[in-house]
Amino acid sequence: MRHTSFRAMGTTVEAWSSDGDEQLRDWFELVESVCSRFRPDSEITKINESTETMHDFSPLLGDVLRVAAHARMLTGGLVDIGAGSAVLAWGYDRTFEEVADLLREPARPAASDWGFRAGGLWRSPGTSLDLGGIAKGWACDRAVEIGMAVVVSAGGDIRSAADDAVVPVLDPWGATVARVRLGAAALATSSTSKRRWRAGGREVSHIIDPRSMAPVDSPVLSASVVAATASDAEAGAKAVLIHGADGLAWADAQDWIRSALVVWDDGSVYATPDLEWAE
Repeated sequence: MRHTSFRAMGTTVEAWSSDGDEQLRDWFELVESVCSRFRPDSEITKINESTETMHDFSPLLGDVLRVAAHARMLTGGLVDIGAGSAVLAWGYDRTFEEVADLLREPARPAASDWGFRAGGLWRSPGTSLDLGGIAKGWACDRAVEIGMAVVVSAGGDIRSAADDAVVPVLDPWGATVARVRLGAAALATSSTSKRRWRAGGREVSHIIDPRSMAPVDSPVLSASVVAATASDAEAGAKAVLIHGADGLAWADAQDWIRSALVVWDDGSVYATPDLEWAE
């Protein structure tokens, strides 16, 4: 099995396949060219900058939007690409390497809304869409589903078609806290510990709670979820983190989440009973 690694979508993509990586590189480049809010010529940037409320969209963007709508439904609204206006307001309005501290907390944007109407995309005024992790997870899913690779990992989102796949879960300090028997499934990790800056004297992260349109305040530093697809696992991990202290109980009650693990701010590690630990 051949291993390859390259940069795409603001993170490191790793893949294991029997063929070369050129097709995979082209695939991630295509997804980024459509879905990245950091590219001025991307399709999602043009939509976000438009003053219109109705938009046509390409087949690829339509697929990602439908996955995002599914994630919003699964998580009861806790994972919502419509929270992009809050991401921008709180200072993450450029690539993370360029993000600067804010002297004061911003005014919180109004609640956002978006959906499908008359075959197009509808956004409420002021709504900015941040496809972020949803697009990244979906890109991993499609790469494996159409045979570009057996296992693809992109910034904490992993999709596998290998029955014997075992993957490590790292804590926010880089230590391995679990080795999970993943098999032919997916795992994603969401964390507030890496992308942090200060706003009005307090530390904030890029994870927005759509209920408050503010960075999440949670005792959970990172959450990992195993699910059938990387996009579902991505949604589950972010929802567990936003739920905070009740995150594992919520995950255990979801039939689409196979297992979950969290690392608390004191370094404690907890998991649902059905997590498949590897020796």
